[in-house]
Amino acid sequence: MSSNNTAGQVIRCKAAVAWEAGKPLVIEQVEVAPPQAMEVRLKILFTSLCHTDIYFWEAKGQTPLFPRIFGHEAGGIVESVGDGVTDVRPGDHVLPVFTGECKECRHCKSEESNMCELLRINTDRGVMLNDGKSRFSINGKPIYHFLGTSTFSEYTVVHVGCVAKINPKAPLDKVCILSCGISTGLGATLNVAKPKRGSFVAVFGLGAVGLAAAEGARISGASRIIGFGVSEFLCPKDFEKPVQEVIAEMTDGGVDRSIECTGSIAAMISAFECVHDGWGLAVLVGVPNKDDSFKTHPMNILNERTLKGTFFGNFKPRSDLPSVVEKYMNKELELEKFITHEVPFSEINKAFAYMLQGDSLRCIIRMEA
Repeated sequence: MSSNNTAGQVIRCKAAVAWEAGKPLVIEQVEVAPPQAMEVRLKILFTSLCHTDIYFWEAKGQTPLFPRIFGHEAGGIVESVGDGVTDVRPGDHVLPVFTGECKECRHCKSEESNMCELLRINTDRGVMLNDGKSRFSINGKPIYHFLGTSTFSEYTVVHVGCVAKINPKAPLDKVCILSCGISTGLGATLNVAKPKRGSFVAVFGLGAVGLAAAEGARISGASRIIGFGVSEFLCPKDFEKPVQEVIAEMTDGGVDRSIECTGSIAAMISAFECVHDGWGLAVLVGVPNKDDSFKTHPMNILNERTLKGTFFGNFKPRSDLPSVVEKYMNKELELEKFITHEVPFSEINKAFAYMLQGDSLRCIIRMEA
């Protein structure tokens, strides 16, 4: 677009900056440099808060890196592109994604993997791959990136491999939640667990990711979904015996598929041990603490139970997300039920409060007032 007069220029815009761990974000005027080779600069229209943002903002379990611009669930429009970018052009509607697809590495060329060697998630990196520098600054002082996306800014710069081009008719204030949590849970069921019609499915952990896993079970035609907002709900604290034993009794020997979405070691063991021998499959989605390990008796595996892991629901971001958006457009997938709150960008700290209090699944943050 030749009329795009910001291309190649530094853009001054608002961003919510985290200056230190656990302190409210501050809306600041930041400078966003133009995209370099294989980079795209995006105008973010809607972003959403995911628990991963909170985890790294609190900086309790990992290397703190501040000042930083968080945010990784979002929808926006391409403002300008750097050298070598051919997949997207200014004006395209896109979802930025915390993991990428370079299309060149062995993972990208494999039908079985979405764990791109170049662009897979890196929580410690606060700079761009191209030159090891940040594209954000305030008065010449760099502000770090987060997950290669940093969507809590009116403009951001992202590697082109982390940008999924989608149907421009899709409402960005709804489909933005597909750029992380909802796709992760949905894909864990549809792409990895693959429950057959009429089967029994248990979902452990009932935040947005777990409910999206349950939505995948609904789409698959499962006849019993044990979890929440589903056909049956269990609270493990209500029973004297391990919850996997309760589930086995309820389901005549266990469920056909289970999906674990908490990151808790106890839940992982329950999810694995509650599936039926002979054909049961458990899928781990939740991220554990770094020193965690769990044990289960090898007979559980020898008795023909399978344990699998998944990352971003086994979706390749650029190749697969456009079709997930189409599922929503065709009314096969419900998204509205995951969106519980909405706030203007100036009140972004309210979104943090809602999630910390356990009041919200997803809070949409409108960048334009």
